[in-house]
Amino acid sequence: MAETVKLPIIDLSSPDRISTAKSIRQACVDYGFFYLVNHGVEGQLLSKVLEESKKFFSLPLNEKMKLSRKHHRGYSPLYAENLDPLSRSEGDSKESFYVGPVEGDMAQTNLNQWPSQEIFPSWRLTMESYHKKLMSVGKKLIYLIAMALNLDEDYFEKVGALDTPSGFLRLLHYPGELGCFNEQIYGASEHLDYGMITLLVSDGVPGLQVCREKFNQPRLWEDVPHINGAFIVNIGDMMERWTNCLFRSTLHRVMPVGQERYSLAFFLDPNPDCVVECLESCCSPSCPARFPPVRSGAYLEERFKLTYGE
Repeated sequence: MAETVKLPIIDLSSPDRISTAKSIRQACVDYGFFYLVNHGVEGQLLSKVLEESKKFFSLPLNEKMKLSRKHHRGYSPLYAENLDPLSRSEGDSKESFYVGPVEGDMAQTNLNQWPSQEIFPSWRLTMESYHKKLMSVGKKLIYLIAMALNLDEDYFEKVGALDTPSGFLRLLHYPGELGCFNEQIYGASEHLDYGMITLLVSDGVPGLQVCREKFNQPRLWEDVPHINGAFIVNIGDMMERWTNCLFRSTLHRVMPVGQERYSLAFFLDPNPDCVVECLESCCSPSCPARFPPVRSGAYLEERFKLTYGE
């Protein structure tokens, strides 16, 4: 039985931004995860997105496969991914649907795939509205993260990270019944997120666990409780590289609990041409940069290849 972790709660509406930035710094150093409340995304919109997501996943498999994943957009069936490349499992017990950027470069927005408007008249509009809202929340958070790192609040804008950033919305469905297997089945096997930050919300069914000390063996896993209406935010590998491991990209997984589970993950990543290199405020002669500079798009592409075995 896993212990329960008590993550910090960050209020995005607080007028005291300096204090909020300090709290974010502490949360990212200690946990790499925190709750975000008063973020401005209406509960009604969250419910609508989850409802539309359930409608899509309830379609027959052959219908869903008509929108199978291309250019990281569209549908991935059960067991298509293995987030832990070292695992011998046949894949993760989840199905998902990706929506890429919905504003900006038409070459990017046109890559999105959408279910038939005749079957789901408000599906696309709902997902686009949610994507735009999350992009706005994510940018506000990145400004506070810059302050938390003793940088100008618009630092990530100045280095090009927020110049048409890459935002991906991922709808996730974990089935309740898994059948009989001879091996451990995960909803999402242990993994680190690849990008800057992730904002997650679920329907309240448990299953998410974190491991704060990823280099320790045996690993200690802790349950992350659901807080109604709050996002769970976590730091990705790219932000860990930027901060020279000051902010931690924390190992996490989803365990099956015998109930269906729906969640929405929004990944905010830098512009693909942005170069991610150690921040001046995070390195010194006694603590030199641990990672070489890397172009965001190339880094993410490499990580996706490992996940999908491409």
